[in-house]
Amino acid sequence: MPSTRQLKLVGLTFFGVALAAASLPAFAQSVADLAALSGPDRTQKLIEGAKKEGTVSIYTSITTEDMNVLVPPFEKKYGVKVRFWRASNEDILQRAVVENRGGRYDADLFETDGSGMEGLRRENLLQPVQSPVFSELLPQAVKPGAWIGTRLNIISGAFNTNAVRAGSLPKTYEDLADPKWKGKLGIEAGDTDWFATVVKSRGEEQGLALFRDIISKNGASVRKGHTLMANLVASGEVPLALTTYLYKVNQLKGTGAPLESLLLEPLVARVNGMGLAAKAPHPNAALLFFDYLLTDGQDILASREFFATNIKHSNITEKLNLTFVDAGQMLDEGAKWDKLFNEIVTRQARK
Repeated sequence: MPSTRQLKLVGLTFFGVALAAASLPAFAQSVADLAALSGPDRTQKLIEGAKKEGTVSIYTSITTEDMNVLVPPFEKKYGVKVRFWRASNEDILQRAVVENRGGRYDADLFETDGSGMEGLRRENLLQPVQSPVFSELLPQAVKPGAWIGTRLNIISGAFNTNAVRAGSLPKTYEDLADPKWKGKLGIEAGDTDWFATVVKSRGEEQGLALFRDIISKNGASVRKGHTLMANLVASGEVPLALTTYLYKVNQLKGTGAPLESLLLEPLVARVNGMGLAAKAPHPNAALLFFDYLLTDGQDILASREFFATNIKHSNITEKLNLTFVDAGQMLDEGAKWDKLFNEIVTRQARK
């Protein structure tokens, strides 16, 4: 027969398990309820809740330098501390999946490129959000499902103005097969979605033949990181890069660096997005930052040369004929295009 003390311990254990189990649906429901908030008092409710939570945790691929400009105005305005972990798109997705499977829920918000956001959605790690701000966004930024576009990463070429004369620039991708570009080209190592988009614009067979021709004749320096690639162009180590982020080129150009963008068609754009974690520990603060990044934060992003998705805050001053990456399709076809990119570009890369 169990003792009275043992019975009390068993009772307390069952009570604790029952209490924890009962709290889980309520927790999940509270995140869903907050995400669906509407009406004129929505923001005030979020502010009150966020002040009690005191903090918000964000996993993001925005550079630390840019986040350090973006975060302080939010903290000052709302008195809520922002903690962020900066990593690549791939690492954010991997960490989120591993933590979820381990029952660990640290992230409130995820902000990274479309393929990562689509991966998070498919893993059921995101809670769909309703916000009055959505009506102000570019159509391509309002995604069906659980994430919303916050900024555009426009993938452009770039050239060093000391190493390449403006009059000698290529006007099309076909011009890059000219032997005069031998040893002068660079490509970012992860831009398989750009590669796929350009190839498809020519018809797959013809597009693949074009890149085989360019790389076999002239090679390319393949480097990991768009910021690194832009800096290599600025230094002259890579005279002409096929893929950099246009915002980073503009940032460096603004500091006096000798580089200019090269806009070959199709001009490929990724929609970078943001999503609320399905089990966000600080949902009020997360939703408050969500709205902030789509409003006041858009002006800050624009001041940093990012391309805003909120039309009211847009800094795209010239008409750009953009071709948008289909994040879902690229996720489905990723293995195919990774293999082709590796075979045609990476293995033939100039060392």
